[in-house]
Amino acid sequence: MSKTSLRQKRINRIGWLFMLPAVLFGIVFLIVPIVMCFGFSFTDFYMLRPEAMKFTFDNYANIFHDDLFGKAIGNTLFFVVITVPVQCALALGLALLVNKTYKGYGIFKLAYFAPVITSMTVVSLLFEILYKEDGGVFNLIINTFGIAPQGFLNDPAQAMLCIIFMSVWQGAGYQMIIILAGLQGVSKELYEAAELDGASGWKKFTDITLPGIAPISSFVLVITLVGAFKMFTQVQILTPDGGVDYSTITIVYYIFQKGMSEKLVGYGSAISMLFTVVFVLASIGKNFALKGVDRYKSYRAEVIGGGC
Repeated sequence: MSKTSLRQKRINRIGWLFMLPAVLFGIVFLIVPIVMCFGFSFTDFYMLRPEAMKFTFDNYANIFHDDLFGKAIGNTLFFVVITVPVQCALALGLALLVNKTYKGYGIFKLAYFAPVITSMTVVSLLFEILYKEDGGVFNLIINTFGIAPQGFLNDPAQAMLCIIFMSVWQGAGYQMIIILAGLQGVSKELYEAAELDGASGWKKFTDITLPGIAPISSFVLVITLVGAFKMFTQVQILTPDGGVDYSTITIVYYIFQKGMSEKLVGYGSAISMLFTVVFVLASIGKNFALKGVDRYKSYRAEVIGGGC
């Protein structure tokens, strides 16, 4: 065997050794819990009486007769559908705003990013004070304009919108920084060439900026989508037990409620598995959207290349 082959094998072994801790952690804290969750979903496991556990297929049948499960799915999808596009659009707008080299623009980057480094728990506690129906800051402000006090978190029609507003405010700065990095990677020569051709600002935005940040935008879309589906802390702190008429209960919070608060591990596991199916379907939809972005990028490249 040649020295090159022996050296390559040694390098491969070293590589596997470096990967081993990550693989072990992945198996112990990801694969094993998923397998256990799948197994528990076919049992009536009650945490306070583990010795009485027996297998059953009733969990999945009961879910489809559980109105609260449908409410949780609907609230989660509503949160995702509103939060993801609004947060991504706001992040893009902020990134375009601070993508300047003028003196003093750094303070805006810091101001927009500051909420991100603040714990969601702290932000939720802060907004709980702002949203108070009696003496809350927001009600004090709108009262000065002659508007009647609003229920905010105590109003089923407003509670989820209040949580969406807070979540977008807290998270947009993170996506902004990522998109800003993408904007700074777009070649300035393309903008200079477009200006020589007399392209308008909108034309430069659609033909150069958007295609240039398409890959980074795809990543931003993915992390925002995943974060939105996992929304939990806001509901737990701002609207305990899912709010008035369960107007803010989400699927992750419902799983926590059933599995941890009510100790119904079997039923909570079944809900978790169904949530996984919903999340996979959303991921497939996301992949179709990303393919559309890639087609758009290719189309714009052809337009620019053809001199249109």
